[in-house]
Amino acid sequence: MRRSRQGQGAGELSRRALLRAGVAVACGELAAPMLGFGRCRLEASEPVEVSRRAADLVFGSLVIDMLSLLTLDWPRLSHWQEHPESFAENDFRALERAGIDIFHPAVETNAHDPHAGALRWATGWNRLLDSSPCFLARVASPAQLRQEREIGELGVVIGFQDADHFRTVADVEAFARLGQRVSQLTYNGTNRLGSGCYVGHDAGLSDFGSEIVQAMNRSGMAIDLSHCGERTTLDAIALSRSAALVTHANCAALVPGQPRCKPDAVIRALAAKGGVMGITVVRSFVGPGAPTLDDLLNHFEHVIRLVGVEHVGIGSDVDVTARESGSGRLRPFYAIRGLDPVARIFQIADGLLRRGYAERDVALVLGGNFERALASIWPADAGDGSPESNRRRDPFCPAPQRAAVGEPAT
Repeated sequence: MRRSRQGQGAGELSRRALLRAGVAVACGELAAPMLGFGRCRLEASEPVEVSRRAADLVFGSLVIDMLSLLTLDWPRLSHWQEHPESFAENDFRALERAGIDIFHPAVETNAHDPHAGALRWATGWNRLLDSSPCFLARVASPAQLRQEREIGELGVVIGFQDADHFRTVADVEAFARLGQRVSQLTYNGTNRLGSGCYVGHDAGLSDFGSEIVQAMNRSGMAIDLSHCGERTTLDAIALSRSAALVTHANCAALVPGQPRCKPDAVIRALAAKGGVMGITVVRSFVGPGAPTLDDLLNHFEHVIRLVGVEHVGIGSDVDVTARESGSGRLRPFYAIRGLDPVARIFQIADGLLRRGYAERDVALVLGGNFERALASIWPADAGDGSPESNRRRDPFCPAPQRAAVGEPAT
């Protein structure tokens, strides 16, 4: 369902629209002298204020978080996958309120048998996605990136944070048929393909790694280099015919010595081939000590200044709350002053607008850049074969609440 802008004009977001989206308790003409727009108070862990302009932009844009987990509560996720009927409307609403349209909940399975572990993971996701037609949908083709948002579902991209499950080149196509659309080449250590970022000596992409990169190109599977060492990363970018991705990492120029942050040489090489880098909200990747929201925004701005706004996006590396499942406390791993993980998409948009970036450029960061890159990598006919025009939301499904931008207040 498209977000209507009738009633109040393109620059405004009504209080009713935000209330229906489940994220705001107030949207009034609060002071915003630098922007000249009203302010919205988002209902997050604690009330968070952003400009009405930022809230409108988030709800009016395709938002892709290229490392975003539905939950960090693994037993809960396993239960959803084993019993899809247990994924209920309240679970959907909790995800919907974060403003994310497309989730990429990739993990490193940490299985003794990586191939078997990846099969279980992909099977579990397919079971959940096939059994949740009102709420969740598999995203496997360029058209589906927008299709699910228009219908009112949340899109899920199946991926992995390692390629150890590829025993042979033929396994790439086999997992592509299961719906896998993204794979990191390595996790933190060394595997048969190359070296991770925590390895003392990065030997670069192996012969087998080169074969897998070429097989991924043929299958239209996106190559993710987030955890790879510098030499392995540069080798893969140079070899790949398609754009490569860094779905979740930050900038080494701002956090020197952090292995999970990418040096400028990597960012330049990535951008030169049309790739996109997603910025994380992991505290130690944002800055030492007690980093702030402004420190996080500096990473976006560093990439923009280095290679252009077309090559940066969001890859938060967290679920929508960053909270411990038992205590409800914020996980220290994500403790950034001034940032509430529930409202992070809105706060990032607001911060970039506040720094003077145009709405069209912020929309690229929110999802437009990853949409472009994925559309250039994935085969156009991947997915379930259903033309976008043929898909409609089941009238018996609960109405999506994030689609009400621009309704008159009542």
